Amino acid sequence: MQSNDLFSLKDKVIVVTGGTGILGGSFVKGIASAGGTVIILGRNAAVAEQRAKEINDNGGKALAVMADVLDEISLVKARDLILNKFGTIDGLVNGAGGNVPEAVLQPGADVFSMNIAGMKKALELNLWGTIIPTQVFGAVMAQKGKGSIVNISSVTSKTAISRVLGYSMGKAAVDCYNQWAAVEIANRFGDAIRVNAITPGFFLTEQNRALLTNPDGSYTERGKLVINQTPFKRFGKPDELVGALIYLLSDASSFVTGMQIGVDGGFTVYGGV
Repeated sequence: MQSNDLFSLKDKVIVVTGGTGILGGSFVKGIASAGGTVIILGRNAAVAEQRAKEINDNGGKALAVMADVLDEISLVKARDLILNKFGTIDGLVNGAGGNVPEAVLQPGADVFSMNIAGMKKALELNLWGTIIPTQVFGAVMAQKGKGSIVNISSVTSKTAISRVLGYSMGKAAVDCYNQWAAVEIANRFGDAIRVNAITPGFFLTEQNRALLTNPDGSYTERGKLVINQTPFKRFGKPDELVGALIYLLSDASSFVTGMQIGVDGGFTVYGGV
C-alpha cells in the first residue's frame, strides 16, 4: 500500500453515534473528507439531515439515521437500514455520551447526598451507550472479517476532576471496556477487528459550556482552572480530534488495538508546577 493511501477511508462505511453533537460534527466531516461513507446516527433528525445534506452537496457520501444508543431495537433497525443501502459496515465511532445535569455535584452540595439516580444516568449513557452499539454494529464487522471500532474516553478517567463523578465513572468504564473488548475480539478474530479509543481533553460542548464559560464567553472559575492545568493554555478545537480518528479508522493503524490516543493539550501530563 502506498503511503498516501494509508489514511484513506475510501469505500469504507463508518457509523458515528452521537453524530449530531459538536464533536460528532467534526467526526463526520473528517470521515467524509477522508473518502469514507459516513452514517450520522443520533436522535436529532433535523441536525443529522442537515449535516448529511452538506456532505452530499459537497461531493461526499453521508446518510442520516435516527437511533438511540441505549435502545438496542432502534440500533438493529438502523443496522438493517445501513446494510440494505450500502451492504457493509466497516467502522464504528462511539461518539455518543457526555454528562447530564443531574450528575453534576453543585458547589457547596453535600458530598454524602449526591444524586445517585443522576450518577447512574451518566454512567449508563457513557458505558452502555458504547457497549450496545458495539455489539450491534461490531457483529457485522465480525461477519465480514474486518473493521475498526473507536471509543471516546476522557481525561476525567485519568485523574480526579471535581464535581463530575458520574461522567468520570462512565469514561473510566469505557477505558476498561476498550481494553477488554480489544483482547476478547482479537482472541476470536485475530487482527481483523481493532478496538481503540481517543482521550480528548477539554473541548466546549453542549454539556460543559455552562460549567466552563460565562454567557459573554469569558471563563468561569472552573474554566480558568482547566486552562491553567493545560500547557497549551486553551480549550481544544473539535477538528483537532480528526487526525487521531482517521488514523484509528484507517489501515495506518493496522497493528494497533486496545490503545488510547490522548488529544488534550498536555492536560494529563502536567503536574501543575
